[in-house]
Amino acid sequence: MTRMKAKKVTLYGLLIAVALILSYVESIVPFFFTVPGIKMGLPNIAIVFALYKIGAKGAAAVSIIRVFIVALLFGNLISFAFSLAGACVSLCVMSLLRKWDKFSCAAVSVAGAVLHNVAQIAVAAIVINSGVIVFWLPALCVSAVVTGLCIGLVSSLLVKRVRIDLD
Repeated sequence: MTRMKAKKVTLYGLLIAVALILSYVESIVPFFFTVPGIKMGLPNIAIVFALYKIGAKGAAAVSIIRVFIVALLFGNLISFAFSLAGACVSLCVMSLLRKWDKFSCAAVSVAGAVLHNVAQIAVAAIVINSGVIVFWLPALCVSAVVTGLCIGLVSSLLVKRVRIDLD
């Protein structure tokens, strides 16, 4: 294995580990709201950081591996479907916004958070075979703006201060 490849594998492993730890922390820290499904989105710190530091493909790998492992450890097939849908849609949107380079890290994170909720509501509507669940979307989007902004600001600080050398 070349030195660069070893560094890359190590970086991916660290990012996945951080995302898993943040997923676990998020699962044990109570975040009380009357709207079901509201979460802080802590693992997205690692995902947004990966998007800015290693690119969309690397961030996608980290995100999908994290979703799979979290579903195995803490979830089930339904939670896997919700998480995967949210992760894929939000990462696609964040990658496009990042590519245009006209949006701040915080704005990219907010867009990802909002679209994550939209994707999960769409999956929920399919699973329960009813559109009534869309009723929760406005509250979820408001929370997504707040949490996405916080995650984006933390990610922005990390992107600026953490140097990665894969050479």
